[in-house]
Amino acid sequence: MSADSSAELPLDRQLRQGILLARERVYHYGQATPLERLILPGNEPGPEVWVKREDLSPINAYKWRGAANRMALLTAAERDRGVVAASAGNHAQGVALAAKALSVRARIHMPRSTPRVKQDAVRQHGGDWITIVLSGDSYDEAYEAARAEADATGAVYIHAYDDLQVMAGQGTMADEVVMSGHGPFDTAFLQIGGGGLAAAAAAWWQTFWPDMDLVGVEADGQASMQAALAAGQPVTLANVDIFCDGTAVRRAGTLPFAICRDTLSRVETVTNAEVGNAIRVLWETLRCVAEPSGALGLAAVLKHRTALAGQRVLIVITGANIDFRQIGLVAQTQSLTPRASQTLRIRLPETRGSMLGLLGGCFAGLNIADFQYGKNHAEIAWPIFTVTADDPAALATLPARLDAQGYEWESLDQPDDVQFRAIPLHGDLLHQPAFFRLDFYERSGALLDFLHARVRDLASFCYFNYRQSGERIGRALIGFDFDSATERDAFIAAMPTQGPGFRTCRPVDPSTLARLTGSNLPPPSA
Repeated sequence: MSADSSAELPLDRQLRQGILLARERVYHYGQATPLERLILPGNEPGPEVWVKREDLSPINAYKWRGAANRMALLTAAERDRGVVAASAGNHAQGVALAAKALSVRARIHMPRSTPRVKQDAVRQHGGDWITIVLSGDSYDEAYEAARAEADATGAVYIHAYDDLQVMAGQGTMADEVVMSGHGPFDTAFLQIGGGGLAAAAAAWWQTFWPDMDLVGVEADGQASMQAALAAGQPVTLANVDIFCDGTAVRRAGTLPFAICRDTLSRVETVTNAEVGNAIRVLWETLRCVAEPSGALGLAAVLKHRTALAGQRVLIVITGANIDFRQIGLVAQTQSLTPRASQTLRIRLPETRGSMLGLLGGCFAGLNIADFQYGKNHAEIAWPIFTVTADDPAALATLPARLDAQGYEWESLDQPDDVQFRAIPLHGDLLHQPAFFRLDFYERSGALLDFLHARVRDLASFCYFNYRQSGERIGRALIGFDFDSATERDAFIAAMPTQGPGFRTCRPVDPSTLARLTGSNLPPPSA
């Protein structure tokens, strides 16, 4: 069939034909990726999950397929003019890979905020054939700059998703799933940015498995396809959350929208916390460190785990190009504990023993994952705790226990002061403070054991800063206050530097004490 007659076909048939023809092109640039079984952790019912490992592709993301297919179709004259593209990372690497293989000059516009690791990866794949141009602070600004350059120079613009041949290239991923012999599947969860991958995969799988439920997944704060479906046409979002940076697109593609509208049964959203939890599960099961957008599909599966029980479910890890520093950010979120968690602010009387009474009473059997407190009132304390439990039912009883003991409390959803650990401490309310750096062995109950054994009713807490990090050693900065210097010095003298359950406990240096308390109180003698 000629190109002219192909253009007369309906869009979905053009896409399917394009996927067939892309088979011959894309494998000059990379090989098929594995389809693997993922065993969900835990004993609760769940689906049989199969994972398409696009993180194991030549650029550790699926985008090489579309870029390679589109650029392989360049005429000799177009190759001479060169290409221009805009990308926050993965599409840029795909264009770079193809540019080097085809000896085509490429200028790739990337936002100024693009991490250095992603820029270096583009240079590695493209070598001397590519030039990176840092344009604007967002993908949209980089896109506008790239389109302006293409219009001015005559270079060919290679779109990241709103191009039929780019979509056809992405569709070879779906073709590999069909050819694997592991199908059919009951449900597939497909992440959506601009929609190119979801559209191509949905069109292809619908052809072979017409009863398959095809579900689009977007992150909260960037649901451009969901907004397009609601409006009946692509619309531009005013703001886009960029935690899942690989899918942070303000406007769904026109071509992908036309396909997704007719193939997807629905589009749903997941939270950043649910994405973080999915990243953890991928690491614990497949030893895969997915980028946030790469874990969207699994996040939806985990969200509906019980409802999907008994089904055969398909997801795609679309990429693993995560900045190393972002791994630390993800690891610090509450969602990355394998346990249920809850963050609470609890009112206590500012009296000696009240904190330990709470910890040893209502918190019995629970794990403290985060503890923030600074004395800022003479009579009332409002410490903030994040507590976790292996058994969600045990955590669910905590509010009733607090109510039964007469505690006033409120549930928190990571407000700014908690997220940024803004722990207020009024030094003018302190008498004779002493601060310690405590390193203890991170096991259930270890921190509470230390406090009961070493503090008891000998001191009043004036400060506590501790966050579970996932290491074998927990680290806390703890402040105590005393009525007299004699009482304080006796407490310090009795505090061992090592002991059962903890590795080190040492007083902080004078400058740290002064900064914390805002005073020039003499440091305690060790």
